[in-house]
Amino acid sequence: MIAIGNPFGFGGTVTSGIISARNRSIGLSRYEDYIQTDASINSGNSGGPLFDMKGDVIGINTAILGRSGSIGIGFSIPSNNAKLVIDQLIEFGETKRGWLGVRIQDVTQEIADIEKLDKPRGALVASVAKDSPSYKGGIKEGDIILEFDGQAIQEMKQLPAIVAKTKVGKKVEVKIWRDKKEIIKTITLGRLETSEDFKVAEKSAIPNEKSVEKLKISVRELTSEDIKLRSLPNQTSGLVITKIENDSPLLNTIEINSIILEAQKKKIKNIKDLNNAVKQVFNSNQKTILLVIYNNQNQRRYIGIKLD
Repeated sequence: MIAIGNPFGFGGTVTSGIISARNRSIGLSRYEDYIQTDASINSGNSGGPLFDMKGDVIGINTAILGRSGSIGIGFSIPSNNAKLVIDQLIEFGETKRGWLGVRIQDVTQEIADIEKLDKPRGALVASVAKDSPSYKGGIKEGDIILEFDGQAIQEMKQLPAIVAKTKVGKKVEVKIWRDKKEIIKTITLGRLETSEDFKVAEKSAIPNEKSVEKLKISVRELTSEDIKLRSLPNQTSGLVITKIENDSPLLNTIEINSIILEAQKKKIKNIKDLNNAVKQVFNSNQKTILLVIYNNQNQRRYIGIKLD
């Protein structure tokens, strides 16, 4: 395997190595499926080709691990992925990525246990955009996507890449886990580039804080001003976390200013709703509470918390 580029301005440099791994994700974008190589790739090599020993281009050199230069870990975009984009640019003059209209997260062991799933797998639907393909196709918040268009989803990160490569307008079958059983939904895929954000609402006064003793946190009710400032869906209701004690079970898991939307799959509109949900967990043998929150980045997340 050979890499060609212009490291530090030295044109036409050739290095060799092996493919260390495939399907790497390094946090640069939502669509990641990098080839990892130990060929020396330094600053200035971005955009250079990665060849196999037959002379075929198998990747485009993109990133390195290590700010000062190569430490034997470089990353390349697979040529098959690049070809999809190139073909679209030639045909349409722009990209057309598939779009489901969901925000997703990993399925943790705690969530798999609560949902009675055999093991942590798939992609948990944290939120569904209104009027999106998933919304129209019947996908709901809390569903776990196990399979998309015949391809099994073992990890959350697989789904965005698979969806993006799927043709806009195609009807696909999506296998989901809901209410402890598998069901199939048919979705007509939309286009990511034409998707719209949620709308906002009007102002209201900020209510007083109240404590939730068993969780050792303080909260206040969500206002319409919060909704507007944070660009949340109009009908959002919940509790804003204003304080987390050092011995709270939520410490290091949930941040201050996160919004509790649901507890034990029930919507939370006021402090009474949350206290009732917590009480229910303490009176059961499960001792795990499932919260749905908006974090500080306004991402909808499912959090499983063990309570003592």
